[in-house]
This record gives sequence, structure tokens and C-alpha cells, in this order.
Amino acid sequence: MRLNKWINPNFLQSISTQLNAKNQPSVKTEQSIKLSVITQFFPPDYAATGQLIEELVKQLRLQGVDIEVFTSQPGYAFSSHTAPAVEWADQIRIQRSRTAQLWPGRIRGKAVNGVLYTLRATLYLLKAWRRNNILLLTTAPPFLPVIGYLAYILFRLPYVCILYDLYPDIAIALGVIPKRNWLVRLWRLINRQVWLKAKAIIVLSPAMKQKVVAHCPEVADKISVIHSWANPEAIVPIAKQENWFAWKHNLVNKFTVLYSGNMGRCHDIDTMLEAAKQLKDEPIQFVCIGGGAKRDELIIEVDRLGLNNFTFLPYQDQQVLPYSLTACDLSLVSVDATTEGLVVPSKLYSALASGRPIAVICSETSYLRELMAEANCGGTFDNGDAQGLAQFIRFLNRDPQVGEQMGIAGRQYLRSHFTPKIISQQYLDVLQQAIFADGVIAMSKSQRK
Repeated sequence: MRLNKWINPNFLQSISTQLNAKNQPSVKTEQSIKLSVITQFFPPDYAATGQLIEELVKQLRLQGVDIEVFTSQPGYAFSSHTAPAVEWADQIRIQRSRTAQLWPGRIRGKAVNGVLYTLRATLYLLKAWRRNNILLLTTAPPFLPVIGYLAYILFRLPYVCILYDLYPDIAIALGVIPKRNWLVRLWRLINRQVWLKAKAIIVLSPAMKQKVVAHCPEVADKISVIHSWANPEAIVPIAKQENWFAWKHNLVNKFTVLYSGNMGRCHDIDTMLEAAKQLKDEPIQFVCIGGGAKRDELIIEVDRLGLNNFTFLPYQDQQVLPYSLTACDLSLVSVDATTEGLVVPSKLYSALASGRPIAVICSETSYLRELMAEANCGGTFDNGDAQGLAQFIRFLNRDPQVGEQMGIAGRQYLRSHFTPKIISQQYLDVLQQAIFADGVIAMSKSQRK
């Protein structure tokens, strides 16, 4: 167990000073950027990647970037399985693929959906490339950046890749594909070509950058580490006694540990379950909001063990998140040790915004440990350290003022490092540099002619 010391007044003062300095209005774009964003997930989908991209493009539009988004019809939505084929929102053109969402909850279905969407995105580019001077592509689906490579080869259209997840490494770590399989060799060869031609590569953590550089050292200079983010104006701390969501689900009078988001194969759910077993006779409630491959397995195991300290809820609509995320006394974030450096938990940033202390389950070498120590907002625990996690929960239950201080520190750390305004400026810098570099190359070629 590693318990970060709680904050003191001097720490708060230093964070406040950084906040005032970093939240100054950003500079408008110096060059005209006509950006095409290509990603499978976008609201009304509730996938975290889609919600982050929506926030990003809105911020970039405010800074003068002309933007169009090509996405898919929703596969993970609450009230509707369809959305307009073309619409305008906040002066951003959004076009959606007509491809159907087949079996979104199954691996094979997701793979088919990804292939269909990628084919549609290729057709979109054949028509839309003249309207844009740069592409921004995500790894949703994982092989989507290939069309950026094709666009550059065919039209000399520069592109930037956002690597949300690192494939095929994740598939290998999860045992889906053998390490020496021919598909792995082919996938890595394609990744290498895509990365070499990209004008910039954005990764979400220093550990992920190390993984990419290990596979392709030549691209080290073009990789930028840009974290995910959360909007502290949208997610504001609300006392449980004043939170309708907490009252609705009977969470007001118990110490509540919240896991909100995907419970997938890349997340450590077992350590949480073991800690809950140790706390089963204490007034502590675990609330799991979301879905994922491990959710059903967890429900079955909780029922088998006869645990009464779990509440399971589905994904919540975006308008409900400010209430669901604050209907707790502790937020829980986890990464499985086998996928360390391959994925980044975006739920960490919304947890920081909620103003609640955070417990992070991760490997000893995870970058999350340094981030949590800097934020001074909770504790970090080795994968499998259920006893340490249980002791931490008991500690916060006995001394809520310490948890309150940690929550304040975490929120202020977010405001000084990971707001939409701060992060979008970092994206804008990368896009401008990519266009400038491409322009210089084009100019030098024309001069040689």
C-alpha cells in the first residue's frame, strides 16, 4: 500500500498560482487549419473516446479551426440507435457513416463494425480530401490510421494519429493473438509505415510513448504526450446529501466506493472484489456504473459469494454524469498489470474533477503513481493488494476530512493541468507544427524543381 500524504495550505497555494498562470486565454491560430477528424465513436455514443473528441473539437473551433467530423452511427447510445447522417453543431460539420452497428457487445461484432466503418471512412476521404489540409485520426477502431497513410500517399494530405490503445500489443497481452503469429508481424509492419509517414503522433502517457519508440525508434521526435482531460465546469463537486443520484440509489448514509466506466479486459476488477469481500460486514458500498467484458463476470461472482455491498448500474447519460460521479466518497481507477503502458484510464480525469479522493490500482512501474503523488489526491495500490485497498477505505471512512482535502487537491491539480482549454492548446500546437512542416517540405520540393 502506498498512501500519498494529504495536502497542506502551502501546497494548495502553489497549485492555485499554477492555475492562474495556465488558465489564461489561449492564442488564436496563426495559420488557417481545415481539420478533418475521423473517429468511429462520437456522441450520442457514450464511449469515453467519443465524448473526449467532442469536447476537443469544440475547443479547437473556438480557437479558429475549421472542423468536420466523420464518425459512425451510434452503437452505444441511450435513447436512439440512429443520428442525423449530416448535421452542424457549434459550427462543426458532423457526418455519420451509414454502416450498421452489428453485435456491439461482442469482440467479433466490434471487429466487423470497425472494418465496415474504416471502408466508409476511406470513401469519405476520396470525396472530402480537397476540403481539408490535415487529418486527425484515432485508433477507434485500431486500424483506422491506415487510411491516413493512404491519404498521404495518394493526395499528400498530412495526418496526425491519436493512439488511444496500442495494438497488437493489447491483443497479445490479453492472449487473443500469439506473440509470434503472422498477423502480429503484419500489424506491426503496417503500424511502422503509418507512424513513419504521420506528421505527428499523440499518445496519452509517457509509458505509451516508450512502447511506441521501442517498436519504431525513428518516430521518437514526432511523438507528443498529451493527457486526456475533464471539464471542471461541467463536473462540479456536489455533497451527497444534496445529490439526487445518491438519494435515488441509497448511497447517502454509507461510505461509497465508485467504479464508473468500462469494466473491460484491460482493467483490474479482481482487486476491488477481494477488498469488498474483506469489507462485507462494514457500512461500505461498492457502486459499479458502466459495462464491459468483466461486468457480467463480476455480477455472477458477487451473487455466488452472497455479497450485499455491491450496486450495479448501467452507463449514465452525459447529463447525469455530474451527479453520478459525485455520489461517492472515493473513486476507484484500475489498470491490469498485463496492459500497463498499452492503455490509459480516461476515467481518472473525471474522477479528479469530481473533487473526491481516488484509489488507483496499477503496477509498480505505472506512470499513474507519479501523477497521483504530484496531485496528492489519494493512494496507489499494487495489483492484488486488496488488503491495502481495504485499509485505505477504512481510513477514509474514519476520517472524512482527509478525503475532503485529497479531493480538493485532485480537482485543483486537474484545473492546472488537464482542462479542455489547456489540452486543446497542446493539440493546436501539434496541428500547426504538422501543417508548417508539411508546407516547408512542399516548398523545398517546388524550389528544387
